[in-house]
Amino acid sequence: MSGEHEFLRELKVEVEIELTEVQASHAEEAMRLPVTDWLFDPTEAEREEIGLRGLRAAIEVLEVEVHEDDSRPGGHVA
Repeated sequence: MSGEHEFLRELKVEVEIELTEVQASHAEEAMRLPVTDWLFDPTEAEREEIGLRGLRAAIEVLEVEVHEDDSRPGGHVA
């Protein structure tokens, strides 16, 4: 596996972990509580989830591009 493949795979794993943690915070449930009971700002959690989903999508696009470059005759061209 090329260095780019490995880097993207590791990055995607990290993003998936972060996304799982944000989703586990149940921001939508926290919004129903009085503000004084919030342990975190649910709006920030939603923003973070949106950003992580965008990052995951970008990684997936890069994975496809790297795979296509590697499958071309002559291999990856820098």
